[in-house]
Amino acid sequence: MSMLCLPTRCLTLMSALTVLACAGATPTPTAQDTASTRRAPTLSWPQWRGPFRNGICPETGLLPQWPKDGPPLLWETRGLGRGYSSVAIDAGRIVTMGDRSDACYVICLDADNGKELWSARVGKTGGNYPGPRSTPTIDGDYVYALGQFGDLVCLRLADGREVWRKNFQTDFQGRKGDSWHYSESVLIDGDKLVCTPGGEAAPIVALEKLTGAVLWKAKIPGGVRAGHSSIVIAETGVRQYIQLTADGVVSVRARDGALLWKWGQEQLGRNTANIPTPIVHGDKVFVTAGYGRGGGLLRLVPKPDGCDVQEVYFDRRLNNRHGGVVLVNGYLYGDRDNSGFPWCAEFETGKILWQKTSRGPGEGSAAILYADGKLYIRYDNGVMALVEASPKEYREISTFRIPRATRQSWAHPVICQGKLYLREQDYLLCYQLRP
Repeated sequence: MSMLCLPTRCLTLMSALTVLACAGATPTPTAQDTASTRRAPTLSWPQWRGPFRNGICPETGLLPQWPKDGPPLLWETRGLGRGYSSVAIDAGRIVTMGDRSDACYVICLDADNGKELWSARVGKTGGNYPGPRSTPTIDGDYVYALGQFGDLVCLRLADGREVWRKNFQTDFQGRKGDSWHYSESVLIDGDKLVCTPGGEAAPIVALEKLTGAVLWKAKIPGGVRAGHSSIVIAETGVRQYIQLTADGVVSVRARDGALLWKWGQEQLGRNTANIPTPIVHGDKVFVTAGYGRGGGLLRLVPKPDGCDVQEVYFDRRLNNRHGGVVLVNGYLYGDRDNSGFPWCAEFETGKILWQKTSRGPGEGSAAILYADGKLYIRYDNGVMALVEASPKEYREISTFRIPRATRQSWAHPVICQGKLYLREQDYLLCYQLRP
């Protein structure tokens, strides 16, 4: 439903753009590439939705189609517990989260074989749809993770030792917008960790990432309730953090948390749940939500020491519940609400170019990832599909049913170093995507 001080092994801005261009994806230099989420030449997936929080994998040379039973299964591991967290991968380690019998844990695995290296307690178990749904963030030697009840921890990547912790309710008087608990994957930007407790006291807060000390609390009159989305960065006019909350979209200035603009209170506010992560490209932001709401494009308008926003379009057909949307070569690809009917639309105009209308093997909400000219779509019913990323039509190349999958197969897929990772509650499966 479900981030950073630059380490010495970072990609340069130019090399990051080159890698993305080779993948056929539209780079987003003002948002994703200026964020300090750039990683080593050894490809990694250090946070929610990948290096740039956009669901784009820059790797090439992947299998053009799959055998009937899917790509070769390299390994599977179990014991992760209940939950919907995806995985983050860096420095030969995989981290995810899960509810075990006594607590919610961050769990670290060896990326070569899936063997558990360590686990660390986050908070209590359970909730509505039990288990955590955030994806941990890896930043250099540290891991940052948020449990479903607002327990935020900083851990050492090497051994899981706790460095500091906060709780959204007790430390920030946080407030959620519905009963499905906290789902945000926290952002690391330079020396700051930025997250969304919600409420009036600290609707969005920036913490010193190594100590947890408060750097600022956002100033949003009346506050906002936290949704399920995750913060993205834009750099139009001023560096800013954009978040889809339960009450619409807000943007705050990165240096001090001052409110820059709000949008969507009528379009997206008072919704059952607001979940997808916004997409920033240049001076534009695409925002969408499910439960019949819709999606729209906003233009960021610089002003002295600030920024304003203008609506370009809004279309209720461009909705998405929790599978996310990707932007590739000027086209948006998403899934209509919880239907399992993906769509493609022009980013600049919102014009819908196609929408899948007939049922196939995959049904229900579709989590979408892009890599090497293809869409990797994981359907709610546990079917994985390989689809051509083309604005001309929906063309399904291959499908397979994920072993261990049941309904609510919701954890987003990840591709890293030629491998496809699929989290399925207690299990993690790793597939070989290179010929």
